[in-house]
Amino acid sequence: MTTSGSLNRQIVLRSLVRGEPTPEHFAQVEVPVPQPAAGEMLVRNLYFSLEPAIRGWLEGKANYFAPVPIGGPIRGPTAGRIIESNVAGFRAGEWVFGLNHWEDYSIVRADTVLLEKIHTEPGVPLSHHLGALGGSGQTAYVGLHEIGQIRPGQTVVVSAAAGAVGSIAGQIARLRGCKVIGIVGSAGKARLLTQQLGFHAAVNYRETPDLAAAVTGCAPEGVDVYFDNVGGATLNAMLLTLKPQGHVIACGMISDYNRTDDPYPITNLWQVVARQLTMQGFLLFTYDSLRPAARAQLAQWVRAGQITVLEHITRGLANTPSAFCELMTGNTCGKALVEVDI
Repeated sequence: MTTSGSLNRQIVLRSLVRGEPTPEHFAQVEVPVPQPAAGEMLVRNLYFSLEPAIRGWLEGKANYFAPVPIGGPIRGPTAGRIIESNVAGFRAGEWVFGLNHWEDYSIVRADTVLLEKIHTEPGVPLSHHLGALGGSGQTAYVGLHEIGQIRPGQTVVVSAAAGAVGSIAGQIARLRGCKVIGIVGSAGKARLLTQQLGFHAAVNYRETPDLAAAVTGCAPEGVDVYFDNVGGATLNAMLLTLKPQGHVIACGMISDYNRTDDPYPITNLWQVVARQLTMQGFLLFTYDSLRPAARAQLAQWVRAGQITVLEHITRGLANTPSAFCELMTGNTCGKALVEVDI
């Protein structure tokens, strides 16, 4: 593949986001294809991994990463093929994953966050390496085992359970011998959990006036581990359902991502003390040493058909903003991806 005479399409931030993102917050530009210097490689991106966490980088505020500046390309995980490499251990033609940008071509370095080689195999689509086998699956695996300390026989509740991380987390907990309850926002998603993903029960929070009571109805024995992708009112309710010395895995707080200036008040925080709960947040890249084992186990389960992979794929770089906005409405199921047109 040659880049001679090519232009690099990028999706950049047109204006800071307040509230829900819309496609008008983004713009597409074309710049020259960058050339790799010493210690760098040029990667042709083929998939973008759409992440709710990206929303926090779009409003000009400091986060665990610097905010995306107006006019700057949007940061996000990508998978692609190396075109040219000046990095030891990486060769042209190999596949890599890493935190790059929404663009055709990215300059990647050895210290690029989440950088790893992708070892493709027959029957496993490249897209799986961004979701079930990639960041989403690894987040679910590390969260459950390292933070939640799950054990067979426990009761595990997962919020945003039809999403990229939640759908995998629930299936892992089931495979580990746990009773699994999913919290979702539609009857269709609830059926998906119980009929296709093997969850033992599902609660549609939009159809219950008392989420804590609904979860307790599914788990009168109490909840051992809560995998929280949502925060806000869902977290507030779940604090009333946990057993003494239960665990809260704080993975994400998507309910507040579009309302960072007015986050939902957590009024039940006293339960952390009263029930002697362990509540811990985590970011996958800080557990880098655990990722190979997580990926290997996830691959084994996927090959064996023990994990069902859900993907929501949008095609075309130009459609990335609208795909991201759709993700942030909560209407998608599984891993949201963009397949880049070449």
